[in-house]
Amino acid sequence: MRVSFPYMGSTIVYGKLLELLGHQVVMPEPPTRKTVDLGVKYSPEFACFPFKVIMGTYLETLERGVELFVTTGGQGPCRAGFYGELHKKIIQNMGYDVDFIVLDPPWRDYEKFFRQILTLKGDNSWFKVAEVIHTVYKMCKSVDIIEKLITTVRAYAGDRAALNRSWRDILTAYSQIETARDVARVEEEALRVIEKYDIKLPPQEKRIRIGIVGEIYVVMEPSINGNIEEILNSLGAETERSLYLSTYIDETIFPWIGRKEKKKLIKKASGYIDLNIGGHARLSVGQIVDFKDRGFDGVIHLKPFACLPELISESMLEKLSADLDMPILSLSIDEQTAEANIMTRLDAFVDFIKYGKAYSKERVSLSV
Repeated sequence: MRVSFPYMGSTIVYGKLLELLGHQVVMPEPPTRKTVDLGVKYSPEFACFPFKVIMGTYLETLERGVELFVTTGGQGPCRAGFYGELHKKIIQNMGYDVDFIVLDPPWRDYEKFFRQILTLKGDNSWFKVAEVIHTVYKMCKSVDIIEKLITTVRAYAGDRAALNRSWRDILTAYSQIETARDVARVEEEALRVIEKYDIKLPPQEKRIRIGIVGEIYVVMEPSINGNIEEILNSLGAETERSLYLSTYIDETIFPWIGRKEKKKLIKKASGYIDLNIGGHARLSVGQIVDFKDRGFDGVIHLKPFACLPELISESMLEKLSADLDMPILSLSIDEQTAEANIMTRLDAFVDFIKYGKAYSKERVSLSV
């Protein structure tokens, strides 16, 4: 069966899961301007931006003979829960014969979830399925560990272009793994490659660390958010996201693993957002507080245009910034967003943080 999926973040992980289960995987291409224009053309006008990008990705990938799309649903009162069905209806109305599997958290409907797993399982034994899930889960965790390291050391790399090439080579190596043992080997090789750059982190007081929170698609997909992490690294700032693929899996597929972290963030959001309003809005607020507690210097909040949950969390940012004494920049991402605009605002934001740190240091020295 020719299977594909939406393009978001570490697509090699999704592709590897389906590949090891014996499916013929059609890898989607990174979204481009053409992808966005195509998605906008065939999407409802007031659908949120991720819906439109995913629509464009589906339409481009369909030209390569896809028979089944595998995707995930939304959380809580968020329109993302309807994406799969609406995408399917639009695509079938256009004359394409393709099916969809929309994976929601299993506790919503165990019977439906089991039927979907049987479809993806194919002729594999349950032992083989468990082995594949174990391998891919380890791969996902490992990729996220290396990516976090990259977005830390790249801020101080002398040759960022070379480091980016090495990162792409590392991802290629991950895409070729077959077993959990391969994952450990690739991770060790990746650490050795990064170590060869001999990048020294400056003293803690001179480091600028910026957290990135918001809606999952615009946070995780660099081709849509204007490569925000790479830009911030080029400005000398380390970055860390609130969402990585492994944390999303822990939160939705393996909640017994991610429950502790989720409860911690919900508690930190208390007093700002006390209800589940959909998506990751409440967790975004909790993550902002957590970034402050961990000594980060600023936070960037990303929201797609027309995303209702993140619009609500955005309304809390002024109070959060004042309460936490930490700068927070909110960026709205849609089909009209220009990378030059993002670059200008990020440059000003990092300069503001640098000035604030220098002023605080000067004030402390004068008081002494």
